[in-house]
Amino acid sequence: MDQFKGQPRLPKFALPKRYDIRLTPDLTACTFAGSVAIDLDIVENTNFIVVNAADLSINSGSVSFTSSSKVFQPVKLDLIEADEILVLQFSETLPIGIGVLAIGFEGVLNDKMKGFYRSTYEINGEKKNMAVTQFEPADARRCFPCWDEPACKATFKITLDVPAELVALANMPVIEEKVNGDLKTVSYQETPIMSTYLVAVVIGLFDYVEDHTSDGVKVRVYCQVGKTNQGKFALHVAVKTLELFKEYFAVPYALPKLDMIAIPDFAAGAMENYGLVTYRETALLYDDQHSAAANKQRVATVVAHELAHQWFGNLVTMEWWTHLWLNEGFATWVSYLATDSLFPDWKIWTQFLDECTEGLKLDGLMESHPIEVDINHASEIDEIFDAISYRKGASVIRMLQSYLGAECFQRSLASYIKKHAYSNAKTEDLWAALEEGSGEPVNKLMNSWTRQQGYPVVSVKFKDQKLEFEQAQFLSSGSPGNGQWIVPITLCCCSNDARKTFLLQTKSETHDVKEILGACQMESRSSWIKVNVDQTGFYRVKYDEELRARLGYAIEKKYLNETDRFGILDDSFALCMARQQSLTSLLILMGAYREELEYTVLSNLINISYKVGRIAADATPELKDYINQIFINILQFSAEKLGWDPKQGESHLDAMLRGEVLTALAYFGHDLTLDEACRRFHAFLGDRNTPLLSPDIRRAAYVAVMQRVSTANRSDYDSLLRVYRETDLSQEKTRILGSLASCPDPNIILEVLNFLLTSEVRSQDAVFGLAVSYEGRETAWAWLKDKWDYISKTWGSGFLITRFVSSIVSPFASFEKAKEVEEFFATRSKPAMTRTLKQSIERVHINANWVQSIENEPQLAETSATANEYYTVNLDSVLTLYLGAAITTLPAFTTAAAPSFISKTAIRSCCIHRDTMLYVLPDCYWGKEVGLGTAVISFPARNTQL
Repeated sequence: MDQFKGQPRLPKFALPKRYDIRLTPDLTACTFAGSVAIDLDIVENTNFIVVNAADLSINSGSVSFTSSSKVFQPVKLDLIEADEILVLQFSETLPIGIGVLAIGFEGVLNDKMKGFYRSTYEINGEKKNMAVTQFEPADARRCFPCWDEPACKATFKITLDVPAELVALANMPVIEEKVNGDLKTVSYQETPIMSTYLVAVVIGLFDYVEDHTSDGVKVRVYCQVGKTNQGKFALHVAVKTLELFKEYFAVPYALPKLDMIAIPDFAAGAMENYGLVTYRETALLYDDQHSAAANKQRVATVVAHELAHQWFGNLVTMEWWTHLWLNEGFATWVSYLATDSLFPDWKIWTQFLDECTEGLKLDGLMESHPIEVDINHASEIDEIFDAISYRKGASVIRMLQSYLGAECFQRSLASYIKKHAYSNAKTEDLWAALEEGSGEPVNKLMNSWTRQQGYPVVSVKFKDQKLEFEQAQFLSSGSPGNGQWIVPITLCCCSNDARKTFLLQTKSETHDVKEILGACQMESRSSWIKVNVDQTGFYRVKYDEELRARLGYAIEKKYLNETDRFGILDDSFALCMARQQSLTSLLILMGAYREELEYTVLSNLINISYKVGRIAADATPELKDYINQIFINILQFSAEKLGWDPKQGESHLDAMLRGEVLTALAYFGHDLTLDEACRRFHAFLGDRNTPLLSPDIRRAAYVAVMQRVSTANRSDYDSLLRVYRETDLSQEKTRILGSLASCPDPNIILEVLNFLLTSEVRSQDAVFGLAVSYEGRETAWAWLKDKWDYISKTWGSGFLITRFVSSIVSPFASFEKAKEVEEFFATRSKPAMTRTLKQSIERVHINANWVQSIENEPQLAETSATANEYYTVNLDSVLTLYLGAAITTLPAFTTAAAPSFISKTAIRSCCIHRDTMLYVLPDCYWGKEVGLGTAVISFPARNTQL
């Protein structure tokens, strides 16, 4: 039997064709009994049968293999825990052909949110258990012995014996229900051919809302009793999305019904089980009164993602987990297609850039992995459900669709779905379909993106009416990489209409751009060139100093669309982290966004501000308040425009942006925001339905009140915990959990972290409370070490353990801390967290190098120097600066009368807030400062004339 140990996959001498499964769960004892009869095709001579099984007790007397009316009993039965396999040895060779393998077994309804597990809910104040399955990636084996690999497709006939009063759901509709006293036996239609990880069963007490698609598919949303109103939005999205995908894929939905159900305890966001999709409550339910606009959007995109899987994943399934991205990358990309069709005003394709950014962040690490990654053991699979498979996968699909054209891409995709329906496919099968449909060398083009790790940074220089391009692998560490890609380059000059497209297939190329310049004269300071138009390419762009300066000016003047404004900032931030641009230049560029009102652009600027603020505090603690004030000033314009209260007819995006801007102002310590947030929070405590605290700004208020909480002043913390305990809305609970640890008092942080481990917090929600304040990092690390045994035991068998590691380790910024983390986990790591641990430690090294770089940055140090000379200038004056060859005319300010004295603080806080042109020269630093009323313009100390 040793020959079967340590193998990544099961032997192929027996293949399953059909499963007949019967399960009898005991929801009181939290156990289950079951039996399975598997129709097998024995295709090679063997006296072994090897199946997957884990955490099951096998009834050895029940095991048999029947072929041509002859019954074979195994002479030896070995359950190998390390490899999660059951090996059956027979005394004689099994006959070639079809036979039936029968096995009886028992198991535990575990609390690990994997396999066949229990979740809890309350009905009329009484706590009850429900039974739920979660089999992806490799946990069907925890419910019944099976060939638990995606390529081993079969049909499934399911029968359940359950308490008579409960709802029992499976993949297919019920065909018979027999009640016998307190129990009932429910039988379901046989499924189409499918993989084991898509089998699903849910047993509990539920309500539902129902609708039908135009071609008669019954769609239901199940939820806890009394919450049906919260299921109506998801139901609407599901019906419309099924109809849309039927048209897009040119293949109808394959099952007669679709059930979607909210599960209180659920590790992932959702799971695309064929015909019975399971969700976290936060990803399916929407409450008109207490859910935020961001919650609504999440429900729409997650539902669209899971329903995309009904075609891409369920109907056509990856052959092995190496090709997981075929499932997840495509479902992510198509979910945006559907959401954009249903809600065009959400500008969801602009928001897709967030997906791309997360993919770029992870893939900028040495410890990343290719999109197609070798999987040698089931324990390795969990860790590739990450930003590479989902977000990089979706981004390269978008890049390819942009290159081939939408119509050609859709036509080829429909051909791929038809050809591989009810079977399995590999990445090259998709490339073949797209190559055939487009006539383009798709396989050659895309292999460089899916089979090698990483992505390029494309450096661009403008010289003699020519653009010089050079590609190199981008690494956030700043280290050189060896990769080379076929890069679809798009560029535009002065207008999105003047475009050029080509493939960069070598390390460097030079292109004459006279033909696209047209009326755009690069001699003019207002001319600009933007590479990677609309950010459709999965790469970074590094401009030379002149091009970068022109783009800063174009951002200020709003010459660029929001996707390009997003990309310039995001690339600049990444290059700054990799120490290829100064922090000073990044801060000056960020100042160009001070009148930004587009949600996706400003949301990304806020996220960058959080990271920069922490790194700058590590590097130059004396500048922490100053840097925070810069960010406050940048956000003032949008905060004033949006206000605290929803406006009649405002957009969905403005509602989301209001919450993010106010949260950021609270985080950076803006006193007026903190005061107003506290006022509204206290009104909310008196009346949970007060219009003063709409759902979109609740998190901002919660973060704000926690900024002023301390051990000596904890009443607002206790009040927030009371709100947590009183609400039954999961979205509100996670909002609060995500706010508590923002408190700057380490003693409160420790209380919050300990609270996460109590029974008051569902285990899947504990990770929301791990994003601790800058001041709480050491406390969180000491807590993680102290509680590691408990954390490892509770979360160690699933992917959530990785969140504890990455959330607490990654924010550090010293080589000493990286070493300390390595030493602690040297004897405590698990296979399921190995990759995440390495990535987290790499991030600490990147942060530490970045800190050192900032410490040595003379421009930034200049900002903390003593105030320089002041010049008094008439408000009507026009100032002309001579900055090298560039001449900038600054408009007059209209401000209040100049005060008699301007403090150093006021000068620094206004430095890049006001209408200056300084960011056109990223290398300039703050030297002489000129006060104009309450406005301040800061000039470089060199080459300055007045």
